[in-house]
Amino acid sequence: MRTDLIRKTALTAAGLAFTGGAIAGPVTTAFAAPTTSTPAAQTQTDRKGHGERELGVRYEAQPNFYYCGPAATRNALSVQGKNINVDDMAKEMGTTEAGTNSINDITPVLNKETGKNDAYRSVEISTPAADTKQTDTLRADIVRTVDDGRAVVANIAGTSTDTDGVTHSYEGGHYISVVGYRDNGNTVKIADSADANTASYWISVEHLADWIATRGYATS
Repeated sequence: MRTDLIRKTALTAAGLAFTGGAIAGPVTTAFAAPTTSTPAAQTQTDRKGHGERELGVRYEAQPNFYYCGPAATRNALSVQGKNINVDDMAKEMGTTEAGTNSINDITPVLNKETGKNDAYRSVEISTPAADTKQTDTLRADIVRTVDDGRAVVANIAGTSTDTDGVTHSYEGGHYISVVGYRDNGNTVKIADSADANTASYWISVEHLADWIATRGYATS
């Protein structure tokens, strides 16, 4: 897989200052203050085969502005009952204040902690916007991974709007976990480590695919 098309995820101050101009609704920020308590685990809705499924997440916000990669991975692994220290994962991923380089640095950690070398693989959306085939592939990957009891980790950039009309802007790049789906995968649930006040939200798979565009995601 080419890694040069999967852009770095540095959450720079300049990138985070960008709010997208005329954006309706609040914009989230990737500068997350450490949380002193962990929100209650999300309720798991297990309706495999009924067009929807949601995994239980033991959510934690990222402790600083550049730990989104380790934090998203930690939240993703929590659905499997695992609780791995984000500092340890950051070392394995080579995370620095410039962020975590690409999804290819996260996939091996997911495999290691899952206990299977082939539990996860990296998928790239190299184009500036996702086409129908790429979106359909993402939808199928999310449904399959969540049905297997695992979360997807995605590398995103730019601004997108969730199903409640709230905008989320990460111009410098960010990592999130995908922990559920409904409407047969047309709408997906995000666990976002950037801010405990917006720990989770739903977004259309089309918006997510365009959010991932030029980057990639880790999936079963």
